[in-house]
Amino acid sequence: MFASFPRRAAVLVSSCAVILVAASLATASPELLVERITSHLSTTGPELAHGHARLPPASDSTPAPIPRPGQVAVCEEPGRDEVVTLADPGAPEGGRPLWIRRPPGLDSADLPVLYLLHGSASTHRTLMDTDLGSRLDRQMCRSGVEFVIAAPYGQESGGTNTEWGDAHDGRFALESFVTGPVVAAVEGEHPRPDSLRAIGGFSMGGYGAAALALRNPDLYSQVVSWAGYFRVDDPHGTFGEDTDPHSPDLLLDREEVRDLRFMLVEGRRDHTPLQRGSIHGEAERFAGLLGERGMTVTTLHPRGGHDLGTWKRTFPEAVDFLVAGWSATP
Repeated sequence: MFASFPRRAAVLVSSCAVILVAASLATASPELLVERITSHLSTTGPELAHGHARLPPASDSTPAPIPRPGQVAVCEEPGRDEVVTLADPGAPEGGRPLWIRRPPGLDSADLPVLYLLHGSASTHRTLMDTDLGSRLDRQMCRSGVEFVIAAPYGQESGGTNTEWGDAHDGRFALESFVTGPVVAAVEGEHPRPDSLRAIGGFSMGGYGAAALALRNPDLYSQVVSWAGYFRVDDPHGTFGEDTDPHSPDLLLDREEVRDLRFMLVEGRRDHTPLQRGSIHGEAERFAGLLGERGMTVTTLHPRGGHDLGTWKRTFPEAVDFLVAGWSATP
């Protein structure tokens, strides 16, 4: 379910919030800025346990990013791309690639991370080759907040749709991979608090982002779902008969998920078929469920259908949404 690839793609947060935060900085004292920027950072690395990253408690001193529109390093120098291969028995050839794009400069625990999940007919390389990195660089410069981009490879050796989950028969374990080894590889000695970690995705990845965040609310604070669907659509039986624990619309009643912030993007002409119905209307349906529970949700309906061109047009609003959440970190 991905864009130019077949199938597999309330409370409004105004982008003005970013402008207001930026404006407030103009009157901030130099002492305050120095205090925010030089706050103590934890250097303890994450521990892996049962395929998940057991991260140390976030330090209260980890500061929120301070927006500096037009004044961050990525305005002058592009982000740096790296593809690492992590061991994973469920991946073709036993290794699973991970694309990491970091802004210029040193990594630190107060630099947010956006984890991105591709669609069913694409890969991390698809995202790289469609200029996604440089487009997000421009949004970082405009908003004044830099962040790391991390996109793992989500296919499996048999070629079936993974739904970014752990297969019930043990063939692959994508959820465990994304929430464990991927986090450890990206963050290393600078683990982030959940408040500075977001997950997003396109089509099947949009479903995966919502499902993984709701199933692991201690890891993420924000979700951006481009052309996602919010009930299980599992044509290859990844989850077997027990699908309810993987259905985002059935995972909203736990207290732990109430602070998650959602942006849902659905093209006006997106009628990509699912096993039942289509993607059309999924954003509004899920937004209604979130709104009923008092959760933060923003919906966007850009011109276009189920394709990257449609979704890329929403990058300014998506980055403003993320920056507003990251900048509100205590």
